[in-house]
Amino acid sequence: MIKKTEKIWMDGKFVDWDNANVHVMTHTLHYGLGVFEGIRCYETKEDPAIFRLKDHVERLFKSAHIFLLAIPYSEKEIEEAIIKTVKINKVKECYIRPLVYIGYGAMGLYPKDNPVEVAISVWPWGAYLGDDGLKNGIRVKVSSFIRNHVNSQMSRAKACGYYINSQLAKKEAISLGYDEALLLDTDGYVAEGSGENIFIVRDGRLKTTPLTSVLEGITRESIMKIARDEKIEVIEERFTRDELYIADEAFFTGTAAEVTPIREVDGRIIGEGKAGKVTKKLQSVFFDSVKGKNKKYGSWLTYVK
Repeated sequence: MIKKTEKIWMDGKFVDWDNANVHVMTHTLHYGLGVFEGIRCYETKEDPAIFRLKDHVERLFKSAHIFLLAIPYSEKEIEEAIIKTVKINKVKECYIRPLVYIGYGAMGLYPKDNPVEVAISVWPWGAYLGDDGLKNGIRVKVSSFIRNHVNSQMSRAKACGYYINSQLAKKEAISLGYDEALLLDTDGYVAEGSGENIFIVRDGRLKTTPLTSVLEGITRESIMKIARDEKIEVIEERFTRDELYIADEAFFTGTAAEVTPIREVDGRIIGEGKAGKVTKKLQSVFFDSVKGKNKKYGSWLTYVK
């Protein structure tokens, strides 16, 4: 169950958590067109620090632009609203969810002049795939559902309705006793998890799916930056699931998943069946960075004072 906080920001006003409601005829509720972000705020020795706030807000606006949603606030205003929402709820560490949605008005596929509205929620949220998964790795199932074709859904946008496909994949994987799903693209190559980007390690080189049919993950880009700084070769290249089966290491990245090792796929043990050396190194640098312990990546943090 979600652990509620005190206030939610809704179109410029703070509303009590239990009163943060929308009308049942809200357009996005019926037709699924909305965009959102997932952002984490971490506890540090100084103040709570939001990870790559500007980049997340910029991606939110790009997602809205793709769908012709005119957000009635500037990027700076949304950044400030996020900081205020973290601050007013007095949380040291939390997950942040800005949501842009089409409000109540005309019904039908064309929303006409329905208002574009924004809500920002924050709540405490631990390891998305579990503390044990974060440490020891998770079991993954290649899904019977595929990642949507780039001409049916635009992969650069983080849109609400896209996650119906992800829910189907996730439910299937869980029902079969796995922790997470892995989707292939329409050509049969590895795409991404239900809500994560994927990396594999072979012969000391790091490989990840190119940005042809997957979300442009901010944690993904952060891990690529860290890897190159650690003199690890990074390749963006399509790969098949059997290449994943014989990888030395594999892991998921994402705001929710952070850096989660994969120890098994479709009943095949990956590498030694636990977090590998490269994965643990990248994971260590990442967590030191988001918690303010590695000043090299200090520009990634926005402190909530």
